[in-house]
Amino acid sequence: MFDDEQVLLRAQDLARHYKVSQGLFKPKATVKALDGVSFSLKRGRTLAVVGESGCGKSTLARQLTLIEPPSAGSLEIAGVDAASAPKDMLKGLRRQVQMVFQNPFASLNPRRSIAATLDEPLLINTSLGKAERRERIEALAAKVGLRSEHLRRYPHMFSGGQRQRIAIARAMILNPGIVVADEPVSALDLSIQAQILNLFMDLQAEYRTAYVFISHNLSVVEHVADELMVMYLGRAVEVGDKTTIYARPLHPYTQALMSATPALRAADRRQRIVIKGELPSPLNPPSGCAFHKRCPLAEARCSAEPPLLRTVDERQVACHVI
Repeated sequence: MFDDEQVLLRAQDLARHYKVSQGLFKPKATVKALDGVSFSLKRGRTLAVVGESGCGKSTLARQLTLIEPPSAGSLEIAGVDAASAPKDMLKGLRRQVQMVFQNPFASLNPRRSIAATLDEPLLINTSLGKAERRERIEALAAKVGLRSEHLRRYPHMFSGGQRQRIAIARAMILNPGIVVADEPVSALDLSIQAQILNLFMDLQAEYRTAYVFISHNLSVVEHVADELMVMYLGRAVEVGDKTTIYARPLHPYTQALMSATPALRAADRRQRIVIKGELPSPLNPPSGCAFHKRCPLAEARCSAEPPLLRTVDERQVACHVI
């Protein structure tokens, strides 16, 4: 098992590039979906990754769960470099990183009962006997709010919230060190979202699991995160403690995102900052800072020189102006 201070996950300049066709007589273009992201995550902590659609959040999720190999950089899981690990070791690493997908209606096999869905990871990855597997399945099902009779049923017999509970149980059945949750509540009704978020937090408190929580909803992130990473066009623009960033966001993009977050109390509402223009195409990103064409603080230097992350006010910010 891991101790509470151990870094379970460390990414250094992690990148994922894709070659895409532009037409019959044109050379292939390179899409830098993820372009040099660095962070670390300790046991029992939650890193929230936020940004607009197309910023690289889901690509990062596929890297962390070893679905795709990185194009560059390194990814260490429990001290092992996943990019260079042999196949037998890679299988063990995959056990340590599980995923909860966005859509609970699509992430479960409709032809398998819930018991079979939860049993499959145990059959593949452990040597437990049938009785031991059944005992673990029933214990975890109870923790996520499912009764024993639910295990005989099929996914179509459950609501969206119940299906996501099943998906969470499937991710937790191997007791992984890390769970990557990719927009895990965005497909659910608002009344159910709080229940699922509370379930995530209860399981983390019990198992000390580390979460990478990917979301575009900053109101959701505020309740679950310890650290926050704001991404824009494949790169991190602000990284740091959640409380520090929410109290005083520094990067202009982070400020704009925060200003668009609804708040019930008038005292918590921020002055609205409207970002002009659309997210640039990753096929043809702007030179210099990728955000400079939409940034109200942009200077001449911003269009020529990409900013690097540097420490400012107890967090890292990639901005020339700050």
